[in-house]
Amino acid sequence: MLPCPRLPALLTLLLSALLGLNACAQDNGPSPEVTDIIERGELVILTRNAPTTYYFDRDGETGYEYDLASSFASHLGVTPRFVIRDSVDEIVRAMANGEADMAAAGLTRTALREERFQFGPSYMQVQQQLVCRRGGPTPRSVEDLVGLSLMVTANSSYVERLEQLRSEVPELRWEARGDLSTEQIMEKVWKREVDCTVADSNIVAINRRYYPELQVLMPLSDEEPLAWMLPPESRGLAREIDRWLVNTEDDGFLTMLNGRYYSHVEIFDYVDLARYQRSITGRLPRFRPLFEAAGESHEVRWTLLAAQSYQESHWDPTARSPTGVRGLMMLTQPTAAELGVTNRLDPAQSIDGGARYLADLRRRLPDTIQEPDRTWIALAAYNVGMGHVFDARGLARNLGRDPDRWVEFREVLPLLAQPRYHRDLRYGYARGTEPVEYVRRIRNYEDILVQALAE
Repeated sequence: MLPCPRLPALLTLLLSALLGLNACAQDNGPSPEVTDIIERGELVILTRNAPTTYYFDRDGETGYEYDLASSFASHLGVTPRFVIRDSVDEIVRAMANGEADMAAAGLTRTALREERFQFGPSYMQVQQQLVCRRGGPTPRSVEDLVGLSLMVTANSSYVERLEQLRSEVPELRWEARGDLSTEQIMEKVWKREVDCTVADSNIVAINRRYYPELQVLMPLSDEEPLAWMLPPESRGLAREIDRWLVNTEDDGFLTMLNGRYYSHVEIFDYVDLARYQRSITGRLPRFRPLFEAAGESHEVRWTLLAAQSYQESHWDPTARSPTGVRGLMMLTQPTAAELGVTNRLDPAQSIDGGARYLADLRRRLPDTIQEPDRTWIALAAYNVGMGHVFDARGLARNLGRDPDRWVEFREVLPLLAQPRYHRDLRYGYARGTEPVEYVRRIRNYEDILVQALAE
């Protein structure tokens, strides 16, 4: 790249105004910081282990920020390396110390942060919300917060907003904790250790599933942009992210991500007996020989496989979930590839692959687990991933519960969604309630199927 000529400051400003760009910022190739990343072959990304950012599921790393940042790294042709920090405060400090190329951690682009850092373009709008517990204080205005215990995570956009509000209500007080994440503080509110907290609307939406007694009492801000935080000199990297994000929006990738991570979470109900009975007589006969053959090949009850398939897809061979799993046994693409399944929509391949996968999970469990608990725990692993199952087994032992008995193990799995438990586990956060409900429904479906076949 040719060196930029030294132009008088006034002339430069005039050119910028007339042309809509800096006279020295012609697009002659990657900027120095982007070139450095490409030459290193690695994009270093700060993030948090949380349901709105980065976590492990049954196929490995996932999360909104993980998927989005990985896509950008792929655009650059480099490998993403995620560095986990426990709180926004730690991430901001790490960025100030030059420890990463960027932070993808659900950070709001604020005026004070822009004084210290460069930011990429916004990819989501959120709103700060006041969160308290049902049965506790019910403030309806900022003035009502005076005298309540209010806690937020340090170095956050929440602190900036509260500072603004204190100019209107000087008596307003709060505690800023650098050692706690927003999710951990929400848990404190849920446990009645703190009256209220402030959190972004996307964080509230996800975590209220785990702390249902929490309620949003009022918004504390207008909508604000989430964006990636960059070192202060990284203007070229910001421009590259902007160009990439425009293409990403055009090809629907952001829409897909929003649907995957923030679409309405299905509420599980009791089995619709009439619908299931109709499916047993109407749909199941077509697939029964395939379930029987796969069950015999892999030593799994065919009725269990059929019940599991109904839970996964309602025996619809073309079924597809928002997360991209497909077919009668709803296999992910990586799992299908490992199993040699070339077409997830082929009923025979899907059923055989699902049976083989379940049998393999069952074999991988410790010998101390006896049947039927062995099957129930293998089903949980099918749903949430073996890594989280082993995490939960260790947690069960630490809590004095028997990890080999499903009746006790199922009480531990939901704890994987709570920060005070998952923060020290190898695979971190998991939607631990879902595998419990998953196994319960499959067992119920199988009982009904066996009874229907006996009639």
